[in-house]
Amino acid sequence: MSGRAGADGKPRRTLPWGELPRPQWPADSASPSGLIVIDKPAGVTSHDVVGAVRRLADTRKVGHAGTLDPMATGVLCIGVGRATKLLQYVTGTDKEYTATIRFGIETTSDDADGQITARRGVGDLPEDLCEIRQRLTQAMGELRGDIAQVPSAVSAVKVAGRRSYDLVRAGEGVELEARTVHVESFDMVSAPRQTTAEGVAVIDADVRVVCGAGTYVRALARDMGNRLGCGAHLTALRRVRVGPWRSDDAYEIPTLVKLIAGGGALPLVSIDDLCRDLFPGIEIDVTEAAALRHGQFIPGQQRTAVPVAGPAAAFCQGNVVALVSRRGGLLKPDLLLQP
Repeated sequence: MSGRAGADGKPRRTLPWGELPRPQWPADSASPSGLIVIDKPAGVTSHDVVGAVRRLADTRKVGHAGTLDPMATGVLCIGVGRATKLLQYVTGTDKEYTATIRFGIETTSDDADGQITARRGVGDLPEDLCEIRQRLTQAMGELRGDIAQVPSAVSAVKVAGRRSYDLVRAGEGVELEARTVHVESFDMVSAPRQTTAEGVAVIDADVRVVCGAGTYVRALARDMGNRLGCGAHLTALRRVRVGPWRSDDAYEIPTLVKLIAGGGALPLVSIDDLCRDLFPGIEIDVTEAAALRHGQFIPGQQRTAVPVAGPAAAFCQGNVVALVSRRGGLLKPDLLLQP
């Protein structure tokens, strides 16, 4: 669906939240910084959501922590202002999804947005369901833990500098390399059910997945279908959690529109609280805080909260100053968060 033409002459897509208000901040107010958790609707891209938050926050400094496909819904963590510096750490947290896998049909994208490439069908007879459920349970077990996963061809993975999805849309063949991902849990949440679609018998299974960064749930569905020999794709996908942030914490864009139109502010997770959620914390004094701001190391021998690998958040009087990590018996500043 399209609307008025943009600056490039191409028609703008009409987004479900319509025209967005621009906030009226006092001239002397600081630009907002923090994390906001959005409940992304189906049919829009993650970049569409970033664009909406840019408008509502009145700043270009906005980014997201992990793409959700247009078909998918759920938790999309958006960084605003200085919080964009921390998005790489949000992206690295584990994710939880609910999804519906349809066995018996394959698509180009491994989800319902792709073109159908095969209608194999599966489970024509009622007695087939018991056997298939046993095979599903076995296949899920094989796809838990650290696994080698080939990303879906229609993905943002780059091949020779070009996005894989651009190559697929151009009709070019794509061969992506497998990468190691971690699947903490992969389980059915209800009994699989027989139905028909596209003129063939299919089986739908509702699943729950908890996985590490870089895991494609679409690829899990594809690999399940390959193991059963019938093909499969996702018909629904919802991200219900990113790290400590759940869908219950998420805001829909229309809710934020009403808030801003009424003169309110975006409900941002502060930089301080974001760091408390992501990292172990240590307390430093004013002198040490000044040293970190100047790029200097501070003593670290007695600070056992700082992990051997990975950063900790250094707080001074309740405010985060920097992310620090170990360098011998000292702590070095990795990322300055307070000017």
